[in-house]
Amino acid sequence: MHQPLDIDHVVRLYRTYADDLARVREEQRVLLAPPHAMKAQLDDIEAEITYLLLREARPETVVEIGTFHGWSTTWILRALRDNGTGHLYSYDVVDHVLREVPGQLAEGRWTFTQGDVRENLEKVPDTADFLFIDAAHSARFARWYVRHLLPRMRPGIPVCVHDVFHGRRALPFTEGAVVLRWLTDRGNRYFTASRAHAPEIHDRLNDVKRRLALGHSVKDSTDNPMIFFALSVHVPTPVAGR
Repeated sequence: MHQPLDIDHVVRLYRTYADDLARVREEQRVLLAPPHAMKAQLDDIEAEITYLLLREARPETVVEIGTFHGWSTTWILRALRDNGTGHLYSYDVVDHVLREVPGQLAEGRWTFTQGDVRENLEKVPDTADFLFIDAAHSARFARWYVRHLLPRMRPGIPVCVHDVFHGRRALPFTEGAVVLRWLTDRGNRYFTASRAHAPEIHDRLNDVKRRLALGHSVKDSTDNPMIFFALSVHVPTPVAGR
């Protein structure tokens, strides 16, 4: 991610990929139609930003921690399809996603591993160009991945973490609190369009979407707690006297 991830950059991505995004939104809408409607987790804005960042980054290797029924998985796979390159490696303790993701979307670009990712760390490619995390939302799980998973990833890759800002602040003793502290300690900035935490950014993006004829919701939601950041190189704080 060569440019700072801020509201102006995200708006440029919406404008650049507006036509492709409009098509993908309609494809995703089909997955929510009865009688076999997929259980969707991500809000429209956070799903769209994930898609847009993937289009921009053009990653060869994407890692997704937490699939549930596959809503995020299908957004990611559509971005790889539209890029014409890339492979997704997904991990979850349940395998609902195998029955939900369309075969033609998965074929040739997706590998799913069932099981606790903490017990399958050696199967997670350390060559990942993009990381998406939406799994157990406990502080314990967050402490695991900031200590063991993120240090294996290459600096500079885009990272998405869900369920951080359900309110104006992350609740204490939660995944969000752990991740935000870790980012602060590293001087690593993040972006969010959370309606609860950043209402001005949320409103501006909705205004941009309306102007681009993308305003009609795909999934009804008012909660979009995801944060996005580029993984920075950690520079230890100098210790006085050394």
